[in-house]
Amino acid sequence: METIGEMAGSFGRVAESYDRVRPGPAPAAVDWLVPAGCRSAVDLAAGTGLFTRALLGRVPEITAVEPDGRMRAVLAERTGGVRVLGGRGEAIPLPDASADAVFVSTAWHWFDPALAVPEIARVLRDGGRLGVIWTSRDRAGDWVAELDLLRLPAVPGQARSREAGEPRTADQVREKLDRHHRVTLPPDAPFGCAEAGSFTFTRVMDVNDVVDWLATSSVFITASPGGRQAGLARCRLALLAQAAGDSRVEMPLRSWCWRADRVPRATGRPR
Repeated sequence: METIGEMAGSFGRVAESYDRVRPGPAPAAVDWLVPAGCRSAVDLAAGTGLFTRALLGRVPEITAVEPDGRMRAVLAERTGGVRVLGGRGEAIPLPDASADAVFVSTAWHWFDPALAVPEIARVLRDGGRLGVIWTSRDRAGDWVAELDLLRLPAVPGQARSREAGEPRTADQVREKLDRHHRVTLPPDAPFGCAEAGSFTFTRVMDVNDVVDWLATSSVFITASPGGRQAGLARCRLALLAQAAGDSRVEMPLRSWCWRADRVPRATGRPR
């Protein structure tokens, strides 16, 4: 079994495909997250730059911080006009009080909040915005939720996952995602005015592209070759049935968002 760290670091293996087939955020979600007057923003755990590019035209100065060199290479190649740095949420290579906003897209669940939250607070100016977003398939429809069940690896892996509490029904998939998309800060975190929101949109996708997208999840990246092939084959059959003779499906998507503002520092500290 892969460790959490190994799963979090697996995405570089599929960086090109990740950038090609994964959806960017809903524009309305970006508008909701970016504070008025934002001049300097950090995209933390930026991956290949899907959210970074959504900030272009909205924020004058953008810094993308990403630990994986393979992901950074794709980001730098496909995203002009931004500064790209190596770094982690728990060790951000930026000065104190240097950013108006820090955003985390589809990566918060990989962070250690006890270490990352103080680092984010250090980098933010007083009143600066912490914004967290996940953009993925909207599992409100059962056929979309069932893709999460079909993608489970080969049978022995399924048994182990189910013993560990993995979902077995569409409703359980939705319950798990609800927990997954919560942001819980340490009790002493210097943030207030927390709010959550979500924004739906759709994207017409070729079945092959949806399968390629599913293959960029850590579940598939770290699965055995046989388990990966079997899981993707099950998903492909379900998608073709949904397409009803066409090669494309209308995929419902959602951006789940959370935001909070940094409270002022004590007198004498950087602003």
